[in-house]
Amino acid sequence: MYNASANMNIMVKAARIAGRKLLRDFKEVENLQVSTKGPGDFVSKADTTAEETIREQLTEARPNYGFLGEESEETFGEDPTRRWIVDPLDGTTNFLHGMPHWAVSIALEHRGEIVAGVVYDPVKDEMFTAEKGEGAWLNDRRMRVSARHEMIECVFATGLPFGGRADLPESIQDLARVLPGCAGVRRWGAAALDLAYVAAGRYDGFWERKLNSWDMAAGLLLVKESGGIVESIKSDENPLVSGEVLTANEPIFNRFAKLIRND
Repeated sequence: MYNASANMNIMVKAARIAGRKLLRDFKEVENLQVSTKGPGDFVSKADTTAEETIREQLTEARPNYGFLGEESEETFGEDPTRRWIVDPLDGTTNFLHGMPHWAVSIALEHRGEIVAGVVYDPVKDEMFTAEKGEGAWLNDRRMRVSARHEMIECVFATGLPFGGRADLPESIQDLARVLPGCAGVRRWGAAALDLAYVAAGRYDGFWERKLNSWDMAAGLLLVKESGGIVESIKSDENPLVSGEVLTANEPIFNRFAKLIRND
């Protein structure tokens, strides 16, 4: 295990504290107060409380950093070069339906680049971490992307539009191109964990459109530090800006990208 930086220790601590609170709420999911945030998109009291907890922990430790979270207005720190990017509960719909697949995601951005990331799955007590140049880790074990070379052996993950979103036809076309030549496609509803699973070699690749920066900021670094390739679906764009991501191991990336980009 590498020697984690002070910032990483702060991030892990915040993720664990928020994760413990979420886990308690998850066990009482039927009693949660739920409000509608948009079509097919729900926010729970647990979600907003988790973000408040993370903000408190990070701000106390690094009061000069900015903060961008899913559930609140962005705040700008005295240090304009650094900000936290936080999704306090990625997989909210899973959480509210009692499905044990959701996570806390915390990333640190420095001068526009993600330099540290944490994705924590409290249900399984899996802590995925990465720092730029230090590799990626699952608890105390080094992670590597998968080594599969044949598309027909690969399992991919994606997100699918819900609630009548306009990009449904495009997603169906993606599936029509990918499914015939692979071992399967999974849609588990938590992009942060999808990316963490690519980093851990559980998935061979992942793609999704219409994501927010907090959905993927930490996960993108996990994949890069595990040896994976990360691009936007439009190859000349930054995923954090475009909201689109395409990632896989090096042996299959070009073939996989060709299918998604429909080149």
